Amino acid sequence: MSNNIFGMFIEEIAAVVHPYGLPKYSAGQIAKWMYQDGVYDFKDMTNISKKHRALLTEHFVIHSVTARAVEQSSDGKTSKYLLEFHDGMAVETVLMRQHYGNSVCISTQVGCAMGCVFCASTLNGVSRNLTGGEMLAQVLFINKVLQQEGSAVNTIVIMGSGEPLANYDNVLNFIKLCHAEYSLHLSYRGITLSTSGLVPEINRLAAEGLPLTLSISLHASNNELRSLLMPINNRYSLPEVMAAGDFYAEQTGRRVTYEYILIADLNDKIEHAKELAILMRGRLANVNLIPVNPVIERGLLRPDSKTIQHFEKILLERRINVTVRREMGTDIRAACGQLRNKVLNDN
Repeated sequence: MSNNIFGMFIEEIAAVVHPYGLPKYSAGQIAKWMYQDGVYDFKDMTNISKKHRALLTEHFVIHSVTARAVEQSSDGKTSKYLLEFHDGMAVETVLMRQHYGNSVCISTQVGCAMGCVFCASTLNGVSRNLTGGEMLAQVLFINKVLQQEGSAVNTIVIMGSGEPLANYDNVLNFIKLCHAEYSLHLSYRGITLSTSGLVPEINRLAAEGLPLTLSISLHASNNELRSLLMPINNRYSLPEVMAAGDFYAEQTGRRVTYEYILIADLNDKIEHAKELAILMRGRLANVNLIPVNPVIERGLLRPDSKTIQHFEKILLERRINVTVRREMGTDIRAACGQLRNKVLNDN
């Protein structure tokens, strides 16, 4: 059975090819071909000898991704892809062309087990974790798309389907691989990781010493409401999550973003805004208000623009750093899980 080499660090590549007589420096050549040049056939790696290319072809494979479905927003700024892996499993990856550069939102699991009531990713549960290589393959697929436009990926958001910290080791490998010189050589500061609030893993990530931007899905201003929206809150309560966020900010010096999905008649009231302001007071933090992407299966609707503006105004008046997320891709079901569910249901 051939060994998949895609997703390995250069040291790992060197170790697995060494028994076949390849020199140590060939690991760097292979890594550059795969991660920087987008070449996934050993036969096309022309600076490696024909003999060694034949050995690589005989004993190794390079697993990448193929596009199973794609949707483009009407304004041309958002592209959503359903990308399929070698085993037939598929996840969503979203390209967002922002004024400050190109951002890619990647998935870390096939599906999700968190059960948040506002999310389509969790409707069918979780099938499996993705490897670090499968996460990187999503970014490199988008890079190829952008290269045709004379551009490239500038930032990565680990905010697609799945709970990243439930797949901790693979996600960390992916992040470090993105940072490697022979891969994307992307700054850690250009990577944002979003979590529903796995407290032990947030603390573990804080100890890694990486200046990532941490984004915590809050979505409620009190413990009772958060438990209603997010079952994970029954395991790690709101006070515990906030303490973990404070620890992350203290350890990294990085401002934590707290995401708050605004859902009509559920968490968008004046009292919720006031509670949220009290919760955020004195913290090294931002609040990102997100009008919910309507999910048909969930029956949840977004508030009207007046309600959103009033909610933001209450926070601003109390000196809370707050932004309202600029909507992208609403017309193509860009929320996590929506395209995948549509394709699965159609089949």
